[in-house]
Amino acid sequence: MHSAVLLIEFGSIILGLGLLGRFAARFRFSPIPLYLLSGLAFGEGGLLPLGASEEFVATGAEIGVILLLLMLGLEYTASDLVSNLKAHYPAGLVDCALNALPGAAAALLLGWGPVAAVVLAGVTWISSSGVIAKVLGDLGRVGNRETPVILSVLVLEDLAMAVYLPIVTALVAGVGLAAGGVTLAIALGVAGLVLFAAVRYGRVISRFVSSDDPEKLLLVVLGLTILVAGVAQQLQVSAAVGAFLVGIALSGEVAEGAHTLLSPLRDLFAAVFFVFFGLHTDPASIPPVLLPALALAVVTAATKIATGYWAARRAGISLKGRWRAGGALVARGEFSIVIAGLAVTAGIEPSLGPLATAYVLILVVLGPLTARYTEPVATWWTRRRKPQEPGTADAPGVTGAPGPAEQQSEARPPAPVRD
Repeated sequence: MHSAVLLIEFGSIILGLGLLGRFAARFRFSPIPLYLLSGLAFGEGGLLPLGASEEFVATGAEIGVILLLLMLGLEYTASDLVSNLKAHYPAGLVDCALNALPGAAAALLLGWGPVAAVVLAGVTWISSSGVIAKVLGDLGRVGNRETPVILSVLVLEDLAMAVYLPIVTALVAGVGLAAGGVTLAIALGVAGLVLFAAVRYGRVISRFVSSDDPEKLLLVVLGLTILVAGVAQQLQVSAAVGAFLVGIALSGEVAEGAHTLLSPLRDLFAAVFFVFFGLHTDPASIPPVLLPALALAVVTAATKIATGYWAARRAGISLKGRWRAGGALVARGEFSIVIAGLAVTAGIEPSLGPLATAYVLILVVLGPLTARYTEPVATWWTRRRKPQEPGTADAPGVTGAPGPAEQQSEARPPAPVRD
């Protein structure tokens, strides 16, 4: 009887997620807020709480986080990561300072303590690469000159996750300073070792994993990833970091084949993860934190726009491209929920989960709007505040009109876009 109820509940969840995904695709927006809302509806304090399938959904949610980070790692080679780090690390530092500090400050002002401050800093810092990639494709900006700048900021955030997640894992686990230092040292050592092995022996590793049979390739890559993630978690290093490093170690045809095979699984279990997060958030706990979440969303939307503008300006992009880069980076999503989920599972601060849910819901909806309208609104405001002299309206760089470099953007080959 219990197994029948489990199948009915889990089947209903998957069917509902599929219908929500189709609805979101029809209106061209991210399904993440719908997944979170469905979790709120059927979780603690919701309309119809689930019971039999909760443990199964929890396991699926953990696999979802692992697959999200694995697919992220498959997008890059170790050499790409090293070159991006060398070329764009100032943008990463500005990104961290402008977007992590508001989250940390908000947690301290709310009286949540230093551990919650570190967690909320990560929630407000990391942009949603999945939402941003989809928005860039929908707006036809994949080949624009500012797009590599956007991607470089996202890559640096992903690299930072490999260091940040072990720190958060140690903090929420309540380990001491010495144990936390050992955990971080292990994480950095493993990350450095994997990067070195990927640069030196990436082809050997890929040949070992490679198979012409899609079934065997899927089983080997998925099994290896879950195994490494489990070992990483046993060593008090985040399982997500282990999965990310496996993705980096694979390259070439193996990475492409694994990406194609695992994409549907990633989408399935990632959706389950968002539902699981919503299941553990009481809807009644959201209204008290809605105002702080809204204020934090407004502040960090502005700081993300400033981050993209600065990074694009540093890369020599014209004025319009700078505003487009800033507006595209606003959306938060999957990794903000992953980070908040660590604290919620550890019981760090009861209000942290509801605030993170409300915050992500606001910005995952606002992000596509800022990507579309930041540049025209900024151009209109600039013209209104500073009327141009006759004959200068079309001068490149004066009112945001595209210069010669931007006029050639359509001729550029499409830049790679991450899922």
